[in-house]
Amino acid sequence: MINVIQYLEQNPSLVALLNDQKASLVGVSSVEQTAILEAFNGEMNTESDIWN
Repeated sequence: MINVIQYLEQNPSLVALLNDQKASLVGVSSVEQTAILEAFNGEMNTESDIWN
């Protein structure tokens, strides 16, 4: 997971594609992908089970 986040940090254009649902992260569940995108968009919900 950390490798995915580091890659997205280095390639912010991919984050935009993920937000527009024009790309997906292979091997990452939809819940995890949503959590990652929320974190990149500043909408992190620390109450979510994904962060606990």
